[in-house]
Amino acid sequence: MPASEDVREPAIRLSGVSKSYSGHVAVQDLSLSVPRGGAFGLLGPNGAGKTTTLRMIMNVLAPDTGTIEILGRPASQPGRDRIGYMPEERGLYPRMVVEEQLLFFAELKGVPRKEAARRLPPWLERLGLDAWRHRRLNELSKGMQQKAQFIATVLHDPDVLILDEPLSGLDPIGVNVMRDVFVDLRRRGKTVVLSSHQMETVERLCDSIALIHRGRKVLEGAVSEIRSRHGKNTIVLSYEGDGAFLSGLPGVQKVSDFGRYVEIRMTDGADPQSILREAAARIRVTRFEVVEPSLHDIFVEQVTAAGEAAA
Repeated sequence: MPASEDVREPAIRLSGVSKSYSGHVAVQDLSLSVPRGGAFGLLGPNGAGKTTTLRMIMNVLAPDTGTIEILGRPASQPGRDRIGYMPEERGLYPRMVVEEQLLFFAELKGVPRKEAARRLPPWLERLGLDAWRHRRLNELSKGMQQKAQFIATVLHDPDVLILDEPLSGLDPIGVNVMRDVFVDLRRRGKTVVLSSHQMETVERLCDSIALIHRGRKVLEGAVSEIRSRHGKNTIVLSYEGDGAFLSGLPGVQKVSDFGRYVEIRMTDGADPQSILREAAARIRVTRFEVVEPSLHDIFVEQVTAAGEAAA
């Protein structure tokens, strides 16, 4: 890290950024601040503007208005060797041998080939690609190709990692491996930006998040603070019997059925003990827990409120 660099400055800062394509507004007046040395989630449904935002951060696209800074410098002049970018559309060569192209991409980032060859084996082993290192990329499964793309992103040891849908195509074991890697990178002081529409998965990995919808920011802040602000207004209920009556109980706003359990969203001021008593009188309750709402529920609530305000 350069001696003159202020570690208190955010790793990435967007101020009033907008981008349109042929009259379609992809990102509108977006301001974000990504803290250094943590995991930041850029979340939202498909088409929310996440990928466009990342491409502007990486200077692949220029914003129509606003400014973007990376590590205290304009995005148009970043220190490229300090940033690792994993795009949603993968950028490796299908017919090129895995090991050769990973070394090649590290060299493009300024890492001498001998040093890249030293760094590569631990990554291949950790992500389960060691046996495939001499195979062409198109001989690998989609999940393995995803892991190879990730190694290409981290092999030059960047300070900031920007990952667009990094868990796409991975099986549950692969997701767990990547989760452990993300935790390791955070402990090493790296800044990790994860962009995804899979809110539930990324919520567990990130310290802070921004939720965007139709190019606009809906929420931003620490995950714990966002959830605590919305209070413990959700009941997780497992039971035996017919629970069709639950949605009609006083104090119940919404019931989401997940098969083995339901989540009950309470109205403001509702008494969870009253709901428990009513439920226990008609079904056998095996689990009852009052929890903070998920980011998914908070997002839906905020988007719905914004839509009603605009109507």
